[in-house]
Amino acid sequence: MTADLLIHNALLVATVDDTRREIPGGWIAVTDGFITAVGSSVDPLPEAKEIRDASGCLVTPGLINTHHHLYQNLTRAYPPMTSSPLFGWLQTLYPLWRVLNEESVFASAWVGLAELALSGCTTSTDHLYLHPRGGGDLLTAEITAAQDLGMRFHPTRGSMSLSQKDGGLPPDDVVQEDDEILAQCREAVERHHDRSFGAMTRVALAPCSPFSVTKDLMIRTAQLAEELDVRLHTHFAENSEDDEFSLATFGCRPFEYLQEVGWLSDRTWVAHCVMPNPEEIVQLGRAGIGAAHCPSSNLILASGISPIVDLRRAGVHVGLGVDGSSSADSASLWLEARQAMLLAKLRNGADAADARMALEVATIGGAGCLGRLGEIGQIAVGQVGDIAIWDVTGVRFAGAIADPIEAWLRCGPVSVRDTIVQGKFVVRDAQLVSNKVDEMLAVHTKLSRQMQKLD
Repeated sequence: MTADLLIHNALLVATVDDTRREIPGGWIAVTDGFITAVGSSVDPLPEAKEIRDASGCLVTPGLINTHHHLYQNLTRAYPPMTSSPLFGWLQTLYPLWRVLNEESVFASAWVGLAELALSGCTTSTDHLYLHPRGGGDLLTAEITAAQDLGMRFHPTRGSMSLSQKDGGLPPDDVVQEDDEILAQCREAVERHHDRSFGAMTRVALAPCSPFSVTKDLMIRTAQLAEELDVRLHTHFAENSEDDEFSLATFGCRPFEYLQEVGWLSDRTWVAHCVMPNPEEIVQLGRAGIGAAHCPSSNLILASGISPIVDLRRAGVHVGLGVDGSSSADSASLWLEARQAMLLAKLRNGADAADARMALEVATIGGAGCLGRLGEIGQIAVGQVGDIAIWDVTGVRFAGAIADPIEAWLRCGPVSVRDTIVQGKFVVRDAQLVSNKVDEMLAVHTKLSRQMQKLD
């Protein structure tokens, strides 16, 4: 059979498969969007309609982003909030975000996903929890943007039901009633969730955080996710403020609250997970929970360093998240992988983490968070044709010849050469293949200026 795409002559193919096979001179064949063969330089090459030379390149599975707020790139590096911790940061930005609508969500999702693709990301989630009155169908708007770019997308139908009048943080006009939220969650899943193997779009349910929704909504959302067989996502144990709020409001730690509302299950992945104690880490692992590690955002907001070495050891699926572009600012999954490696070394010791650990977190760890192990995150026959090709030659990599994987993560900053999703190029030769880039940037700038009241 003639393959659609053959990638060959790689300096190294890091498969991140179940045996962690690394293939010098390796090649990959992709047909109908799926990997149909993987071989080494001594194996005969299959015929292919398109052949892509990967000489001097490290080839990895496409990276997976497990936590984001795409709309926040409309207020990137906004000066009034650059020195605020989490709660004050949110209260500064909610009044700006209340004008979100379908146009601004489409533009911010398009630009944000394009930025991710340039960093080797092939699959991204999004935690869209803000649904202002009169804003329109925001979830469909961002799904349309992902489809236009050709990115694999795993958005969440987020929610907030506690406004300032209820003791929450957001203004009244960006929250919804519990029944309305649950009805729209059901509708979103029925309309957009694709259960087929290798699906390009899947939907999860995602109350924003325990301090922005009612306890009843947390419980009923978990029940609905069980009924619809979809995943659950929320912010969890993000910083000391989170702990203090939970103790003062619920009389328990965030972990105990998660357990109480029925979220301690392998259907759940949480964002940040900075503050679990040792016993909670064990329990999270036993439950099979996933954790989206967001190192840059945690640093900028001074939230702390997530104990990802301990979480992984306990059996938690640890993935990477760039988080919203108003806290992390740079939506580079490669950068988050590097930060994750460095912070793990800082917290647990120099020998506790390396580039291979970070690559696993950025690929199969993310697949575990999204419930898609065996489908995405590895270069293996039968899995999706989501591949990143990284040029590791030139001045930046001079002398880094002993280990291409360590060179990839330690000698950057690095952007991807090619990003391939379902066998199709989204980035080729370090450039987005879409012809809409300039148009979308112009629209995004206009909307960003309006949101920040600069016009």
